[in-house]
Amino acid sequence: MKQDISKLLQKKKKQILEDWINNQLADATLREDLMSNDELREQSAELLDGLLKALTDKNFSDVESKEFEPVYEILAGISVSRAKQGFSPRETGIYVFSLKDALLKTLQTELKDDPSTLLDAMLKTNKLMDSMGILTFETYLKGREEIILRQTDEITEISTPVIRVWDGILALPIIGTLDSARTQVVMENLLQEIVASGSTIAILDISGVPAVDSLVAQHLIKTVAATRLMGAECIISGIRPEIAQTVVHLGIDLSSIVTKATLANALKHAFGILRLEVRKVQKEKIV
Repeated sequence: MKQDISKLLQKKKKQILEDWINNQLADATLREDLMSNDELREQSAELLDGLLKALTDKNFSDVESKEFEPVYEILAGISVSRAKQGFSPRETGIYVFSLKDALLKTLQTELKDDPSTLLDAMLKTNKLMDSMGILTFETYLKGREEIILRQTDEITEISTPVIRVWDGILALPIIGTLDSARTQVVMENLLQEIVASGSTIAILDISGVPAVDSLVAQHLIKTVAATRLMGAECIISGIRPEIAQTVVHLGIDLSSIVTKATLANALKHAFGILRLEVRKVQKEKIV
């Protein structure tokens, strides 16, 4: 009589879970700082329970079976959460493949007297667990990509602060490369602050921009144009000698834009536009 492998594994669920947990605890890369042993056991039990409930003798070799969809959802959730917790791809992979080791150990123990059935069961188990391993890496990578994109957005927001340096004067120091996506953020932040503060002068300081090419220059020109449409004058500061030479060499026309070597010079020019004068006041001597 043919052995029903799915029922065999379901019957040995408790032993499989213990072997799986022991495999994970024995690994030198176990991250107890990211997940407690109790959490690890709970997470492993949920996945194993879902897998054995979905597994039947008919779908054992069909990794695309609809019965496995809930299992794949559980696994995808675990992979994404591990990516967000800081587990490495290797550590996440070991989590799944240590389950395969536990399943194969059970099969070898229970079917040692039936080599043909054992071979068939091992081949099917390998195929199923390899499919789960691929899904694990795919969803892990998606989780890491989401984290990277979110962190990139956060860094972009932090690195483009609009500062009110004086009544009616804004300054936006730009640090790092200015690409299309970042230019959009710069313009949005600047234009919103112009409306909120009623400022009439905006200073774009590019002293923190490593290099200016034709693309960066076009982004700056677009930002200046958008600022002027809002009724504010725009000054670009931080024009270092090497940047000035590059601009001239590339034939970029910035003649319609006020440029200054330093932020201090730009602020002084802004004071002149607003007819403001800053003077040192001599302290009176106390007799």
